[in-house]
Amino acid sequence: MTERSVTHATMVIERAYAVPPATVFAAWADPAAKARWFSGPDAWKTGNYQLDFTAGGEERLSGGPPGGPVHRYAARYYEIVPEQRIVYAYEMYTGTTRISVSLATIEFSSAGTGTRLVVTEQGAFLDGHDTPAQREHGSASILDALGAVLERRAAEHPAGKD
Repeated sequence: MTERSVTHATMVIERAYAVPPATVFAAWADPAAKARWFSGPDAWKTGNYQLDFTAGGEERLSGGPPGGPVHRYAARYYEIVPEQRIVYAYEMYTGTTRISVSLATIEFSSAGTGTRLVVTEQGAFLDGHDTPAQREHGSASILDALGAVLERRAAEHPAGKD
């Protein structure tokens, strides 16, 4: 029998973006906008992406490095309060192996003319296939990619010029 283990962890990642909460929230809510920043490392090939951004809706993404393995993300949204919070649960897989299950809360608040974003994740990391440190690094990278997209958008569409 295979040895089984679970590592539990809670992580909190904060970011500040120089655009209002409505703009940051829209980057999570719109499938085309989210597809621009929500993916793996640059070298990865991205497969199917689906987003039903409603309470009870699902989000799915697959991809991975050239030659494999395929990584899959499957989420279900539980609460969406526009421009304030998103609560969802998600599973991560490498190939057919489930590597983690997490509950995530995204909180948006005004910070001057910008946004303070707080991501709190409570994860169960399974059988040593993933670690809290790896997940925190990956999540931070994705939030940095969001920041880069928001900066480009702000440069292309200055306030009052949309």
